[in-house]
Amino acid sequence: MALRVTMLCATGAEVRDDLVFGDGSLSDRGRGEDTATEAVLPPYSLALRAPSARCARAAEALAIAAAPENALRDLDYGSWYGRPRKDIVAEDPYGFSAWLTDPDAAPHGGESVARLCRRTAAWLSSLPADAERILTITEAAIVRASLVHVLCAPAHAFWQLGVPPLSAVTLTMRDGCWNARLGCMAIPQQQQSADSSASVTPLLVRP
Repeated sequence: MALRVTMLCATGAEVRDDLVFGDGSLSDRGRGEDTATEAVLPPYSLALRAPSARCARAAEALAIAAAPENALRDLDYGSWYGRPRKDIVAEDPYGFSAWLTDPDAAPHGGESVARLCRRTAAWLSSLPADAERILTITEAAIVRASLVHVLCAPAHAFWQLGVPPLSAVTLTMRDGCWNARLGCMAIPQQQQSADSSASVTPLLVRP
């Protein structure tokens, strides 16, 4: 029996120039992209979401009754929370550079990438095998950390893993071994039921 976890990323790339760290709203451009296509949702027996407001909005748009799961919460940005990336780069360029290159660095006083990866790996290891199919709506950072664990990659690879806005990653564990498949999803303008289906366009993970 295989355990299948589909992770829908409800956030954009963390290194956009206009990004505000934390639980911000989508830009008008991003919102338009989100409504461009219908949702692609696999069958699932359990639906979970990160506790953020944006993940709650994504679940509502998809008409998914997803239970909040604290383990899926975003990286703790500490003193950077709610601040634009460009301001942080201007104020603390060395700290920001360290954050992108050293997984143990936490110049914001919050959570390091390495710690996030350990937290996410612990959550994946705790999932009940009898759940079979789990759908999660979560943050880009959690998707990256999950891929680090599943691919047995070092934490240094965290920022090298491409996680486009509203992309989906399906993680499958069979006989104690994980594998991953990436695809596209988008939040529809009209609510879709959980049995909506369409073809999945493969994405690439940047080397």
